Amino acid sequence: MANNFFKTFVFSTLAICALSCGVQNKRLQEVYRGVPFKMEQIKEPSIPSYTVTVTDFGAVGDGKSLCTEAFARAFEALEKRGGGRLEVPDGIWFTGPIGLKSHTELHLADNAIIVFSADQDLYPIIDTNFEGLDLKRCLSPIHALGATDIAITGKGVIDGNGAPWRELKKRKVGDDIWKATVKSGGVLSDDGKVWYPDEGYKKARLTAGSLNKQADSLDLQEIKTFLRPVMVSLRKCENVLLEGVTFQNSPAWNIHPLWCKNVLIRNIIVRNPHYSTNGDGIDIEGCENVVLVDSSFDVGDDAICIKSGKDQDGRRHGMACHNIIIEGCTVYHGHGGFVIGSEMSGGAHNILVRNCRFIGTDVGLRFKSARGRGGVVKDIWCRDIYMKDIVAEAVTFNLYYAGVSSTEKGEAPVDEVLPPVDETTPEFKDIHFDHIVCSGARQAIYINGLPELPVTGLDFHNSVFGAKKGVTIQGAGDVVFDNVTVNGVTL
Repeated sequence: MANNFFKTFVFSTLAICALSCGVQNKRLQEVYRGVPFKMEQIKEPSIPSYTVTVTDFGAVGDGKSLCTEAFARAFEALEKRGGGRLEVPDGIWFTGPIGLKSHTELHLADNAIIVFSADQDLYPIIDTNFEGLDLKRCLSPIHALGATDIAITGKGVIDGNGAPWRELKKRKVGDDIWKATVKSGGVLSDDGKVWYPDEGYKKARLTAGSLNKQADSLDLQEIKTFLRPVMVSLRKCENVLLEGVTFQNSPAWNIHPLWCKNVLIRNIIVRNPHYSTNGDGIDIEGCENVVLVDSSFDVGDDAICIKSGKDQDGRRHGMACHNIIIEGCTVYHGHGGFVIGSEMSGGAHNILVRNCRFIGTDVGLRFKSARGRGGVVKDIWCRDIYMKDIVAEAVTFNLYYAGVSSTEKGEAPVDEVLPPVDETTPEFKDIHFDHIVCSGARQAIYINGLPELPVTGLDFHNSVFGAKKGVTIQGAGDVVFDNVTVNGVTL
């Protein structure tokens, strides 16, 4: 009897797995239908069936025992076997950074929560790239460099424990959060409006201004908190899968695939506090062949962002972001729902965004860059986008972006002397919008291009906007409106 039960259980489990895989494969095939550019279908990572559990290597899921060495030993063991899956059971797993190896999968059980320690000694300063520049920053909590066939899967939660790393602006939070943060330690800005984790962070911020690059003369160990890492850093990796997991509370950006190829992201949840500085959801930078589907974002900065490097560093790397499909995603709080820029020096093309919802987002579709960046952004399609209660613009192009939030604008100076068009001049062209529906926004469409190289090839079709203000266009060539209404008036 027991043997028959075991056989039934195994066959049932296999049947469920086969059904799940079949549904996933069908969904992936559907994503490629109607794509207006050529793109090879992404294959999932090749990972051996060999499985180990993190408890096999001494990890304790009590939320206080440090599991850094256990995770390291587990991945070393998998690497020696040629790869496999590391299972993280139900529990709270407190740890330092985790490094993924080729042909390995980090799999979280339904009630598994990985929480990263804020102990800076666990995060050495390394050479990396952040906000499009080659910089020194702290090692990311989850990281991989040059790995092939890697995955993070399951139903659990990965928490970056980002609050001890981040500065906090008083205007962004209520009195309860502000008072609790100030009481926890740290220092205030001279005007008392910003909280910093420590004096080193404050010193770095004063030299960096609104940017995240401090003066070169500062001692990096003294300002280490300022060098806060992105939570998930995947650099130069190929064949990547992120599926099912909740990624939240990152020190800086949440997920950052950089110069990667063949990346599949589906059914993930990305969360950061609305007040988290640089709390982006996902920044897909200089990547080729990326599919992001059926995921949700509720974050403190741009939610789904395309980047390709900044200024001279970005142009030198020359890694365009291309062949990207984003479908079936929902964005709640965020500076932008779908965003291109502002680090666009390597360019971007062949990008499709469709069947997405932006609810309460600052801006829906946000395109931004600035003089000095360079790069060509072209062949972008945005289709079947539904927006509600947008704080600022439903669609915006701002080529005068200066590091301000999406609810502020960089404006063209009056009677400015135009610079020559050269490699540092950003170019945006051939960008198409179809069936955009917006119910509530401060403005429907705002286009602020550069007079020396206007935005060209923009067209809007079959779209409906409800907004306090209609359309503003400057620094752009002819913009086509076909069956487009704002507050019931046809453009």
